[in-house]
Amino acid sequence: MPDSRFSRIRRTTLREGFTFAVAAAGIVAVAASSAVSVADDSVAARIAVVADEQPAAGQVPAGQVPAGQVPAEQAATVQEAAAAVPAPMPAPAPEPAPAPMPAPAPPVYEDNLDGWIHQALDIMAANGIPGTYEGIHRNIMRESTGNPRAINLWDSNAAMGIPSKGLLQVIDPTFAAYHVEGTPFDVWNPVANIVAACNYAAHRYGSMDNVNSAY
Repeated sequence: MPDSRFSRIRRTTLREGFTFAVAAAGIVAVAASSAVSVADDSVAARIAVVADEQPAAGQVPAGQVPAGQVPAEQAATVQEAAAAVPAPMPAPAPEPAPAPMPAPAPPVYEDNLDGWIHQALDIMAANGIPGTYEGIHRNIMRESTGNPRAINLWDSNAAMGIPSKGLLQVIDPTFAAYHVEGTPFDVWNPVANIVAACNYAAHRYGSMDNVNSAY
């Protein structure tokens, strides 16, 4: 028959052991919960500290200048230097171009012997033909007495059908050969007649001034 004492001791021991186990489990659970809570608080606190240390988006830490920007002191110095440089003087306006000189009015010649000789002399000078007023006037008076329509119908030229014509008694072939551009191609024109005759005399005698008889 089992010993009743042993049985009672065993039951008491099992009950106590169960109670102890339950108490121990509770203690362990509480300790674990506390540890988790402490760990959670530590992580949250660490995150908050790191967040406080990081600059907000778009902000630059104190003492640093954003990339691409000039420090305020340097920018102020540059602005002061730019303000101290005087503005360039405007370029002077170009002087107005002088008005072109009006072309001289063409000379006016009288329609008489004096005017014809002067006009002929101007044309001769422009074409490099020598001659003077005195030399031309002297030969005109001998050849035609100043008549621009004078004609010789009795000399050898007339006999050949080419009579001498005009102020200086020029035949048609000579007039055609020594006519000067700028004068009418008309042996009867007094100016054209003088210029052609002087051109011929320049080639044949050096100048009308050297002619003192029929030429």
